[in-house]
Amino acid sequence: MHDVLDELYKRWAEGEAVGLGTVVSTFSSAPRAPGAAMLVGEDGEVVGSVSGGCVEGAVYELAQEVVAERKPVLQRYGVSDDDAFAVGLTCGGIIDIYVERVDRETMPELQDVVDSVHKGQPVAVVTVIEHDDPDRVGRRMIVWPDRTKGTLGTARVDDAVVDDARGLLATGRTGTLHYGLEGERRGEGMSVFVNSFEPPPRMLVFGAIDFAAAMARMGAYLGFQVTVCDARPVFATASRFPSADEVVVDWPHRYLKAEAEAGRIDRRTVITVLTHDPKFDVPLLEVALRLDVGYVGAMGSRRTHEDRIERLREAGMTDEDLARLSSPIGLDLGARTPEETAVSIAAEIIAMRWGGGGQRLAQLSGRIHG
Repeated sequence: MHDVLDELYKRWAEGEAVGLGTVVSTFSSAPRAPGAAMLVGEDGEVVGSVSGGCVEGAVYELAQEVVAERKPVLQRYGVSDDDAFAVGLTCGGIIDIYVERVDRETMPELQDVVDSVHKGQPVAVVTVIEHDDPDRVGRRMIVWPDRTKGTLGTARVDDAVVDDARGLLATGRTGTLHYGLEGERRGEGMSVFVNSFEPPPRMLVFGAIDFAAAMARMGAYLGFQVTVCDARPVFATASRFPSADEVVVDWPHRYLKAEAEAGRIDRRTVITVLTHDPKFDVPLLEVALRLDVGYVGAMGSRRTHEDRIERLREAGMTDEDLARLSSPIGLDLGARTPEETAVSIAAEIIAMRWGGGGQRLAQLSGRIHG
């Protein structure tokens, strides 16, 4: 729902009833991840996507029916369906889409969700999407790290689901959970979708050089909150890095240590060290490689890399610490320009996040999407 939230809120605030289709589960090589959403307005306008074009037509029609009939529907599309090709899912895979009517009556909590998202506060929307009792389908609860609003039916169900939903929210994950009818974790009969809204992950770009400007643009494009940091004020200026959310003038290692101590670094944080200057990058990497972050990469030639590793060992870094360092940074794409290098680095970040091998899909077999 991230991608349609602003438009959804705008129409909700104006009193409009819209159809909202959300991907809640995927299997095999389905093209969109859980949480992807498509909105169908009263005027017929479509915002967002649930399949990259495969089943949008079918979901469009179903959304209009759901708005008219006021009953949510959990629909599965896939190669196993007789009409899979009729609806366009020719790319393979199976996708479950929950379609609901959203207006002020059916989702009065939307204001709370939007307020939290705009303030950068983690929040999850928890919805019963499947239940043996049809009257339970569509029940909703809003879950924050420290409080909740609403109920899914009973206190027992709420207690079980809230614990699990907070676990997903803490790691920024969205997905479907399965329970017994009264919240039994080993039971069957109830499915709950947890749609997590967490602040965007951070990308810290160290080194105010032309490669950093390209990396900042790439990070912003990928949805990161981008910070560029350099100790040299003449280079670290907002005008040189318009794509960055902030530009900081400070010694890199000192800034990173302060951010970590303030709790502003987490497992989703990406750190790119582009300075290739020992007096900056060695102290910085001493801090970075001891943090629980998603990625640490450092730019430089093979010779620079070998010198850097030797200096880090002398500083007390272990083999386990050094194994977390991506250096030289990026995948082998044959990149030459700063922009191409940024693509190379981004490709490595994506591959490490999702377990990709960085090989050509044309030369592989098996699943395409994770």
